Amino acid sequence: MKRTTMDGWVLGLQVWALLIGGGCSKGTSATAENVKSSGAGQPCPASEAMVSDGESSGNQLNLIKGRNGRWYTFVDGAGSTVTPTAGSQGGTFTMAPGGVNGSLFAAHMTGQIGHSGAAHAGMGFDFADREASYDALGYQGLSFWAKKGPGSSPHVRLNVPDRNTDPRGKVCTVCFNDFGLDLTLTDDWARYVVSFSGIKPIEGWGSPRPAVVDSSKIYGLKFQVNEPGAAYDVWVDEVEFTGCAGPR
Repeated sequence: MKRTTMDGWVLGLQVWALLIGGGCSKGTSATAENVKSSGAGQPCPASEAMVSDGESSGNQLNLIKGRNGRWYTFVDGAGSTVTPTAGSQGGTFTMAPGGVNGSLFAAHMTGQIGHSGAAHAGMGFDFADREASYDALGYQGLSFWAKKGPGSSPHVRLNVPDRNTDPRGKVCTVCFNDFGLDLTLTDDWARYVVSFSGIKPIEGWGSPRPAVVDSSKIYGLKFQVNEPGAAYDVWVDEVEFTGCAGPR
């Protein structure tokens, strides 16, 4: 499945990270009080929250609330590499052994970024199959666990394409400046809680460039490395929606 992107790099956007000191143990986290108490950070019912826990070991999301999309990797044509092999190069994504909190599998990518300014690689998923957008209006945010391997660049950008930034929405004339924020990963698993109100497109390019993501028509998530020359080793697990707005 081919995906291309023109995402750039920007530092300092809002992210809430729940860091685990010296590793993680099942059921524990050093959660900041402002994250706990925020509406966007509140857990959703278990019956609908989980987007992907990877436990099937394949590339499909958990089949909940109409989410039937799949994980994939993507890479530029400017010398970067990615494993698992990108869909544009004939690859099919599979989960790697060793998830968070003793789970069996997690999403994992490794590789090297080329040296040009446009070089990039990443992994991600679509919420729905067959190029359709997904209505996440009933949620205020999402959470996931992530870490990097030893020696990997810690810099990863989370991107959330919506109808205004993805060409599938048939709105943008300069596409791929997705809503997002920058993450700084550690060698230990950490849980990140992200508010939809806290993600922004990159300043200076893209058309249109609206101020707020349209969560009623989002396409998926992408974890992207843009640092020229960087080696990367990135893990992601247990992606969930948070901040349920009440009965729907």
